[in-house]
Amino acid sequence: MERWTDLVERHDPAGVLDRLDGRPAHEIADALARMEPVDAGWVFRLLGKDRALDVFEELDPVDQQELLAGLRGDAVTALVEDMDPDDRARMLGEAPAKVANRVLAGLSAGERSMTAALLGYPDGSVGRVMTPETVAVPLHSSVTEALAVVRRKGAQAETVYTLAVTDAGRRVTGTVSLRDLVLARPDAAVADLVDDGAPRVRATDAAEDAARLMGEANLLDLLVVDSEDRLLGLLTIDDAVEILERADTEDVARQSGAAPWSGHYMYVRVSKLARTRAVWLAVLLLAAVLTVNVLQIFEDALEQVTALALFIPLLVGTGGNAGAQSASAAVRAIAVGEVRLADLPAVVWRELRVGLLLGTLLGALGLAVASLLVGIQVAVVVAVTLVAICGWAATVGATMPLLARRVGIDPAVVSAPLVTTLVDATGLLIYFSVARVVLGI
Repeated sequence: MERWTDLVERHDPAGVLDRLDGRPAHEIADALARMEPVDAGWVFRLLGKDRALDVFEELDPVDQQELLAGLRGDAVTALVEDMDPDDRARMLGEAPAKVANRVLAGLSAGERSMTAALLGYPDGSVGRVMTPETVAVPLHSSVTEALAVVRRKGAQAETVYTLAVTDAGRRVTGTVSLRDLVLARPDAAVADLVDDGAPRVRATDAAEDAARLMGEANLLDLLVVDSEDRLLGLLTIDDAVEILERADTEDVARQSGAAPWSGHYMYVRVSKLARTRAVWLAVLLLAAVLTVNVLQIFEDALEQVTALALFIPLLVGTGGNAGAQSASAAVRAIAVGEVRLADLPAVVWRELRVGLLLGTLLGALGLAVASLLVGIQVAVVVAVTLVAICGWAATVGATMPLLARRVGIDPAVVSAPLVTTLVDATGLLIYFSVARVVLGI
């Protein structure tokens, strides 16, 4: 069978459409994201209107913007007009202001108003990603009346599985599921079916926190209200998954010592990838000067017992790895809400014990190996240092993310690379201090 890329390069419409037939929207979106913008635009224009919209909404904002750049003005307006308001706001929120204003100006009054309202919320808030197209049923109504409301307004809503229940002032009193309405007696009162303990969030709350709340509470949709508990919209499960995926992607990038970036990895420019990594590498290079300074301070000790130099890479590597493991565990625990700043003493005590236990195991192994290579005295120095450095590294690794959160810094920023660099320098101080005591140098 001829390859997909060959069909695109030959601009074979029939062959491309045949390959697209039956493929889900997310697979087509992934294929478009891997193409050059010109080729992606050509393939996209082959899709029917409804199919094109489904595929477009599956693309990341950066890929959406590249695709729009190759479409005619009327095609752009028609495509963006049919998008769900939350997806439209997400795309325009990451577009240059000039582009966003031009696209907004081409929308109908109703769609422009909804989109502008979402863009008015702070970046990263629930308001930016909620859908305002919801169905609310009156608290004082029967099941029959509530279902009539769903039939009348449901076609314009993004979801009807979770229905907000509101009083006369549009204040939310809870939720009722479509399943409960369908299975209830027609004359039953909605007030008897409402879940008045359903979680809700303010539109200004952090979107990541709201998405994690949905996971903890096993929700398909989450109520979004204003300061007076009036219904504003819903955060849906598909948007919650995207929020968590993006947050996890950013955390992974920062934990590896790089700035977050957007776009498909296989087709993002090499220069862009280099820029995301260069700053942190430079910072870590400067921080590593501490290690050089420590070696200079203990240069005389190394001259007296040259065997000490043999174990520097082993000790530095072990300490860095222990610190990175602890930092990664702490960042993850903070992200999912398992650890708060108030837990700092308990976290320190827990990680100190973990580090000392690991250090004891590694120290015993190090003592056996080093005694065969360089003698028992240096082996004791190595073993004691392993115990101390593992306890210290685990404690530092768990503490730094929590302290970073306290001062308003993303915990992932001060995680593995920075912890490793810090532990390298302090680990050498521990090593030579132990050597001085044991060897008397």
